[in-house]
Amino acid sequence: MQDNQDQGSPNDYSPQAVESAAQQYWNAQRAYEVKEDPSRPKFYCLAMLPYPSGALHMGHVRNYTIGDVISRYQRMNGKNVLQPMGWDAFGLPAENAAIKNNTAPAKWTYKNIDHMREQLKSLGYAIDWSREFATCMPDYYRWEQVMFTRLMKKGLAYRKNAVVNWDPVDQTVLANEQVIDGRGWRSGALVEKREIPQWFLKITDYAQELLDGLDTLPGWPDAVKTMQRNWIGRSEGVDIHFAVEGEVEPLTVFTTRPDTLMGVTFVSIAGEHPLAQKAAANHPQLAAFLEELRHGGVSEAELETQEKSGMATGLFAIHPISGEKVPVWVANFVLMGYGTGAVMAVPGHDERDFEFAHKYNLPIKQVIAVSGDDAAYDAQHWKEWYSDKTRADMRVVNSGDMDGKNYRGAFDFIASKLETAGKGHRRVNWRLRDWGVSRQRYWGCPIPVIYCQHCGALPVPEEQLPVVLPEDVAFSGVQSPIKADPAWRKTTCPQCGGAAERETDTFDTFMESSWYYARYTSPGANGLVDERANYWLPVDQYIGGIEHAILHLLYFRFYHKLMRDAGLVQSNEPATNLLCQGMVIAETFYRDNADGSKDWINPADVEIRRDDKAHVIGAVLKADGEPVHIGGTEKMSKSKNNGVDPQAMVEKFGADTVRLFSMFAAPPEQSLEWNEAGVEGMARFLRRFWREVLTHVGQPDHPEVDPSKLDSGQKALRRQLHETIQKVSDDFGRRHAFNTAIAALMELLNALGKFTDQSDQGRALRHEALETMVLLLNPVVPHVSHTLWQALGHPLAVLDDQPWPKVDPDALVRDTLTLAVQVNGKLRGTIDIAANASKEEAEALARAQPNVAAFLEGQTVRKVIVVPGKIVNIVAG
Repeated sequence: MQDNQDQGSPNDYSPQAVESAAQQYWNAQRAYEVKEDPSRPKFYCLAMLPYPSGALHMGHVRNYTIGDVISRYQRMNGKNVLQPMGWDAFGLPAENAAIKNNTAPAKWTYKNIDHMREQLKSLGYAIDWSREFATCMPDYYRWEQVMFTRLMKKGLAYRKNAVVNWDPVDQTVLANEQVIDGRGWRSGALVEKREIPQWFLKITDYAQELLDGLDTLPGWPDAVKTMQRNWIGRSEGVDIHFAVEGEVEPLTVFTTRPDTLMGVTFVSIAGEHPLAQKAAANHPQLAAFLEELRHGGVSEAELETQEKSGMATGLFAIHPISGEKVPVWVANFVLMGYGTGAVMAVPGHDERDFEFAHKYNLPIKQVIAVSGDDAAYDAQHWKEWYSDKTRADMRVVNSGDMDGKNYRGAFDFIASKLETAGKGHRRVNWRLRDWGVSRQRYWGCPIPVIYCQHCGALPVPEEQLPVVLPEDVAFSGVQSPIKADPAWRKTTCPQCGGAAERETDTFDTFMESSWYYARYTSPGANGLVDERANYWLPVDQYIGGIEHAILHLLYFRFYHKLMRDAGLVQSNEPATNLLCQGMVIAETFYRDNADGSKDWINPADVEIRRDDKAHVIGAVLKADGEPVHIGGTEKMSKSKNNGVDPQAMVEKFGADTVRLFSMFAAPPEQSLEWNEAGVEGMARFLRRFWREVLTHVGQPDHPEVDPSKLDSGQKALRRQLHETIQKVSDDFGRRHAFNTAIAALMELLNALGKFTDQSDQGRALRHEALETMVLLLNPVVPHVSHTLWQALGHPLAVLDDQPWPKVDPDALVRDTLTLAVQVNGKLRGTIDIAANASKEEAEALARAQPNVAAFLEGQTVRKVIVVPGKIVNIVAG
């Protein structure tokens, strides 16, 4: 056991030496490179690929350690395990960093990848690095371009004008989630609404399948599935046509509440609606208002929270049933991109319309009431009535022929009436909109389209792919280098041979992350994937933050269905199970600046002051000893300067200690609070385990455990050992409750520390327990386990190939049981009794306990309840 002998005395646990030796051996053995093996069950474990920002953060460490624990556990259970790694390398952050540092995004990105790769390797993850790629490499994005050109030919990729969030400083389109309080999330500039040509993928063609598919994913968190259902947003309703005075075309609105049609008192339209634009031509005030609406985001969430404002167009719509004229207003809460860009306003039964009507003194009509409720109409009532359309006692009022009908009856009545009159029709509507995949900045995959003045927009022929993004570029401000380079733009039309230009927009980076998981299965394939994909897919365990629940995870599911329909994969969904880990949070510290701002101080630079009872009484800056304020506990971030450098923790405590703390401090789906005292506690546990093993191997040899020769104390320890195997197996394999598994192993180590039996069977039992603990801990602390396995007499090996410990059912059988004894429901003592003792024996022994007898003195025992194996309850009075 050469590796161990170099450690010196049993107290000399050196994480750096242990981890270096283990990693060198794994690398030499190419231990984690895997191939397809149909003779073994496969297990594909995947954590979401990182963005190469420059350095790992603790969120990365937690995410990838979870995946590594699951991967190693599954391999020890005989699975052929794939755990790959790559880099989500395109995107605006690299571009902005490059501009700031006067370098090229490619150079900045590849440098960061090299650094982060070494950081990941230092943590000892069981990753198949032979499959690594960066999404900014042409041999990766080439196949994305091929897929896009094929989707164009099938009509699933198309170009149209769309209203977008435009950041005038970063000169790019922003997703709704990137607009915060009307400003760009990075530049802080006021966002404008612009209508520009955009490329889209027809995700709406798959809306019903995406919705139905959620029911086939029991291994996904309910919260994620609920968010996706809401985002897809299937609703049944009616398209209603309002004629407009002086106009040929009617104004169409979609509503899920046609039962409230008689309560319409005005119609609201978006600022971009053709009617609004036409009305503004002779209405300067309206034109100025429409210009004002161009600023701010286009997300539903933002429109819901902003103050409602609007302006009358001077146009009137004709109510399709009553024939009454209702005014048409432009309202800032109506989106052109959702529905028809027009909504019927029912202020009597909609909070947003109610607020708008009050502000502009527009009529309010009640058309919904509750049977038997004669209360006067007020805001509280209409909110209750409108919000719950399923109430059996809710009825239509003040609506002529519909009066007295419930929601369903009124819906069907009015829908049929409108259809008969040619003024409307039933329709299923979706909240989901087609996926806009265009971005106007440089650092992304070029969209493979050529524009010809005569032939229009054409896909680049496949034999000319990839369209390579030039990497050695210089920036002039924020303008895209490929937009500024006529030589790159100019090309030849593949159809007519005439002069043409390339598309200079690049793909949304969600494109790359929507199919990366499949590329890992087929490294070097001459296509997106090859036949190897159907061996590995779907992913058996996917791991990542719940913040990706909607966009990435929805696009990920959609792209898989595109690949399936192209004959590339056979499965319907990309991942069978999904684990969403919680955030890593840490304390914040700051000092107030003279201008009222805060100067945030890193926790590593702060010393906590405690009283004699260890209560925190303050904090000081180590550099000057002066006080600092203790802020709240928040997600680690650069803005609050409360991030902890994983590399510094690895250098100080070792990778195994960092991994162990990451898994022990909280259940994986909950937030983990970083606490260096907790890290030190994990280091003490590993040192103690190290000493326990090395002290044991320095003692005389031992025979094998003979269960028939064990005394009661030995049986008790062996039972705890096999109960621990049972619990850790369930916690790792089914529950992913790594913290409770580690806690059970700590309890077992405590029991071993108290087990002083030096008999032959005692030493044999200690050896069995220590060997088992090494195997059970291996998924979490593989370096220590690698070394201690050899110390226990085993040859040098990849420990992940050792079989996972099996539970001995006989070891779980108890000869005696401890029962609680209650008198009138209150605990008064315990008894130890043979496992096969009768109820009468249990009662007699319970009543004989001195403390129990004292509480029964002078009382009549009325009933004795014996719950076998658990409790004796004596009822007396």
